Amino acid sequence: MHIPIAKQGYIFILPLAVIAAGLICTKYYYAGALFGGLFLFVLNFFRDPERTVPNEPNVVVSPGDGKVVEIVRETDPLLGVPYNRISIFLNVFNVHVQRVPVAGKIEKVKYNPGKFLNAANHKASMDNEQNALIIQTGEHKVMVKQIAGLIARRIVCWAKEGDSYELGQRFGLIRFGSRVDLFLPETAKINVVCGDIVTGGTSIMGYMK
Repeated sequence: MHIPIAKQGYIFILPLAVIAAGLICTKYYYAGALFGGLFLFVLNFFRDPERTVPNEPNVVVSPGDGKVVEIVRETDPLLGVPYNRISIFLNVFNVHVQRVPVAGKIEKVKYNPGKFLNAANHKASMDNEQNALIIQTGEHKVMVKQIAGLIARRIVCWAKEGDSYELGQRFGLIRFGSRVDLFLPETAKINVVCGDIVTGGTSIMGYMK
């Protein structure tokens, strides 16, 4: 089965492949094996497989792959009213391409520089470098935050204000370890609990009222 690779990864993948091949051809086998291992790791990191998006009314899908580490009620300054935040921690072996959790129009894209705390830390949601995406869907707004982690140093977002997105469509990625926060209105039904392993674009996080 063909698994596509996110194009942002080729800047890392191709040089590692060339270096590994060159070292092996010149009989530097141990060094070649090291760079070959790095090549396979980066290739795996930037994989971008196709996903089967649920076809259900009012469904909310996961914006990313990973583990649900926190579900809390809080008021984010960008939203101004209480929302339920579902935080998903992505380790280096997860797919790092993010997808929109609901179909709708991108109302706001807001990037904020910040710290690089461990993404599993609850303070990462407020203190770390992050990019927020507010999606207008029907009568409601849903927000997704791409949050850099201890190793991550680059947030990529393809979405622009005014763009319309379909459910589960790709909108960005984070390089090398990260966290994704999903903010749902209090009226939404949440379908996950802490500790759940979710898959971007496929796992059902809940349902909009």
